[in-house]
Amino acid sequence: MTPRVLLIGGHGKVSLQLTPTLLARSWHVTSLIRDPSQSDEILSAGNGQPGKVDVLVRSLEDVKSDRDAQNVLDEVKPDYVVWSAGAGGKGGSDRTYAVDRDAAKHFISSAVATPSISKFLIISYLGSRRNRAPWWNDEEWAYSQRSNAEILPHYYAAKVDADEHLAAQAKKREGKFQDICLRPGNLTDDAASGKFSLGKTSAKGKVSRADVADVAARLLERSDTRGWYDLLSGDEDVGEAVERVVREKVDCMEGET
Repeated sequence: MTPRVLLIGGHGKVSLQLTPTLLARSWHVTSLIRDPSQSDEILSAGNGQPGKVDVLVRSLEDVKSDRDAQNVLDEVKPDYVVWSAGAGGKGGSDRTYAVDRDAAKHFISSAVATPSISKFLIISYLGSRRNRAPWWNDEEWAYSQRSNAEILPHYYAAKVDADEHLAAQAKKREGKFQDICLRPGNLTDDAASGKFSLGKTSAKGKVSRADVADVAARLLERSDTRGWYDLLSGDEDVGEAVERVVREKVDCMEGET
């Protein structure tokens, strides 16, 4: 079966890298965007690819209930959902909460409640956690706390709420739903390296958006990935890194419960 993916936030920088990556796997991608003028750029990603891409124009600020999100899911009928959207710091804290928290949670709840949807992957960030990661040292924990409290307070509050909601909602499907939270460090526009630190990483570091897209696709294509995965540039080959975190049952939510 060729999976159909609803990619929410389709014109974001990670999504623009992820779309051709999924199309190369012969998947069908429906890219949800707010601005119809972005359609041509997204549709051009399908040129020469075995997969199919189409565009759905909707504003996430209009998604104010689970029913609103369900209407989108009913229209697209995806097998998997990827959340790579965000207010991007535009519009103040109210818009951040409306998009990064509320709309995300509505889509999560609706996706979990839809039996035909088996996977939800959310792109979060490495500092989205309430407690110190057991593998972090004092300096790393202080860095994360300072960033969340002083630089990203509203973004942090919105993202950690959404991440926790995905983990909690997925339990309703009793192991038959893959909740994948990919948590990269500081994002760059560097070319893909194919080398990573995946799983229990440092609290500080960078990773390219191209590499985030690569790892997201690899996590999404498997039937045995679920939980939180932190991601930085590193020295491990991407295939080996994904195999290792699956084999070792790594879940970076450790320490949160």
